[in-house]
Amino acid sequence: MKIRLLLLAFLALASPAVAADEDTAEICAEAETRYVDLFGQPSSDVEDAEVVLMYKYNFCPTQLTVKAGTTVRWVNVDKRTSHSVLLKDGSKAESDRLFPEEFVDLTFLVPGAQDYLCGPHWETQNMFGMVTVEP
Repeated sequence: MKIRLLLLAFLALASPAVAADEDTAEICAEAETRYVDLFGQPSSDVEDAEVVLMYKYNFCPTQLTVKAGTTVRWVNVDKRTSHSVLLKDGSKAESDRLFPEEFVDLTFLVPGAQDYLCGPHWETQNMFGMVTVEP
């Protein structure tokens, strides 16, 4: 009985996280559909960069692992909202505002985790992401 109560309590606490993950997965699926509609190919077909989509105050994917020397391209696929990319460590200046269908590229050379955020939306919309660079 005690184990069952603990399991139920755990599930109750985990449910919001699971729901949030499902919401993010749904938003990212919409973002990919929008990318294909705009650019005529899946984002995974881009050969010169790893693509992160910006959509409905989310980065898709939120976390990305790349090899050193890889270029990451952030593409705004929102319909009306502008976003930016700002590396949390301040090693590069914040990008210009990216309006729908615009993008910015950054090449990562140094191994380690690099947190980034959307300048106008990190506080109000919790718009954060992370790139992990492997040697």
